[in-house]
Amino acid sequence: MDRSHRRALFLSVLLISGLCGADGMTVYTVGTMEVLNGTDARLKCTFKSTKPVGERASVNWSFQPQGGKSEESVFYYHGESYPPDTGRFRGRAVWSGDLPRNDGSITVRSLLFADNGTFYCDVKNPPDVSGTRGEITVSVVNKVTYSEMWILAVAVGGATALVVLLVIIVVTVQLCRKKRQEEENILYIQSQPHPLELDKLNTDPMFPTEAAATEPLS
Repeated sequence: MDRSHRRALFLSVLLISGLCGADGMTVYTVGTMEVLNGTDARLKCTFKSTKPVGERASVNWSFQPQGGKSEESVFYYHGESYPPDTGRFRGRAVWSGDLPRNDGSITVRSLLFADNGTFYCDVKNPPDVSGTRGEITVSVVNKVTYSEMWILAVAVGGATALVVLLVIIVVTVQLCRKKRQEEENILYIQSQPHPLELDKLNTDPMFPTEAAATEPLS
């Protein structure tokens, strides 16, 4: 192999390495989610890049309606928010992510049945500009499914149980302090001489009173 061939091979290896390094963007989404009709939903989109997040990093959200073939813009972020000026998501999509923390999430307000479809999250962090974009298939429903209700019930029940436990602990501590104070008072009272015993001591010849002790001798 002559020198020119070696140089060409070396450049090819560098090119392949550069392309592999540039294709280091990985996007993570929940895949599917159910949203109650008329409520807001945070569409979570996180990512992993082989490069530190720089000033050129951007996030582009788009939407494809259920049964539709074309996509429409939902939100664009590049250093600042660029919400759409037209379309169904005008005034409804807001930024709720944090790019330095690898978070490109948005929140869509007042989701309706017409918003059933797939949301796409496309993150770029040059030189990481290639990779698979994230997808979230949203189903707007009249009521949440049993699994979601169960999760909600567990969360509420757990919080309630924690509050009850704290109340029990506080009441128990207060009762213990009160009982201890009462026991100390009883011990103090028991340690004091009875009034009848004081009278007996004052009249007993073996224990003359202060007046008798100070009476001058004749």
